[in-house]
Amino acid sequence: MIYLDNAATTRPFEEVIRETEQVMRRTFGNPSAVHQLGVEAEEKLEASRKAVADSLQVSPDEVFFTSGGTETNNLVLKGIGERYARKGKHLVATAVEHKSVLNVLRAMENQGYEVTYIPVDRRGIIDLEALKQALREDTLLVSVMHVNNETGAVQPIDGVADILRNQDHPPLLHVDAVQSFGKIPVHPKQSRVDLLTVSSHKIHGPKGIGALYKQSQVDLKPLIDGGGQEKGLRSGTENLPAIAGFARAVELNFEDVIAQQNHMHHLKELLREQLHHSIPDAVVNTPDDPHAAPHVLNVSFPGVKGEVLVRQLESAGIYASTGSACTSSRESVSHVLKAMGLAKDQLEGAMRFSFSSLNREEEPDQLMEKLVPAVKRLRRLGNIQS
Repeated sequence: MIYLDNAATTRPFEEVIRETEQVMRRTFGNPSAVHQLGVEAEEKLEASRKAVADSLQVSPDEVFFTSGGTETNNLVLKGIGERYARKGKHLVATAVEHKSVLNVLRAMENQGYEVTYIPVDRRGIIDLEALKQALREDTLLVSVMHVNNETGAVQPIDGVADILRNQDHPPLLHVDAVQSFGKIPVHPKQSRVDLLTVSSHKIHGPKGIGALYKQSQVDLKPLIDGGGQEKGLRSGTENLPAIAGFARAVELNFEDVIAQQNHMHHLKELLREQLHHSIPDAVVNTPDDPHAAPHVLNVSFPGVKGEVLVRQLESAGIYASTGSACTSSRESVSHVLKAMGLAKDQLEGAMRFSFSSLNREEEPDQLMEKLVPAVKRLRRLGNIQS
């Protein structure tokens, strides 16, 4: 099996699986309980929080555990909107955000909020001048995805922060860092980010667990009311096995993060080079360095349906995708690639190959052995049918 869908989810590290199992077996107390088992659970919880905080270079008091990226994005957008509604009801986001941002904003528009969507260029990079023009005195929040989950394009977060800080009434800055965390440097304080989203299952941790970084002066209205866990921001008994597994994944990812990033980048560039030589009319939608993350390569094969090519590769034991795993199967055209201005045949023939530290050196070669004949075969069939 060759797994090249790591932007959708990653295979958990064996050490993460063992950590999760051990916590379920041995540290099963409720962290809120006052007896010894509860104390041990609370200690594990806070040690895990510190591991995530250290990787972001922030205080543990600024890290809050959630069920993942979608909940965190919902908490940020709805929590800011409701808490600061008296100041205004205008929000700004890019046109290429994840659906866990875009669909929340569309729901908020139905509730009386105004949203401005900033366009991107052919590389998928935000238009900073358009951002500057979109800001108003009543703008509460700007939400920008750090690394795009479909193309790997890296947004200029520092440039965004510069624009916001020069406003008379600076809005808050939220960054969805689900695809950048562990892949490129993510330092919210250094980049002047107020709120930041990260997720476990993109870095070889368990699914169903993520975290919010919240700058201490920012106030949020909780989505969930209850027992007051996570300082009242996210009530509900903490999912300690998943939290501990997340923390272990963080530790393993950041033990030698540069080497892992270089390995993913090397494999991505091997594939890019082989595509150039073997399928020269393939269109690479991922921008060149330094505007791209090391792990994602989005490619269009004109004359081929991406969904059909996915099935062809799967039959050969190769797993890739056409784009976001969080997009409805009814939405056959990527909103990200559409916003980038791609032609129809490029939209329909788009594929995403995404790497992790677990991919092997020989896998780009093995992929090409199956990919080249599959593309030729599908193009022949398309010509016959047309």
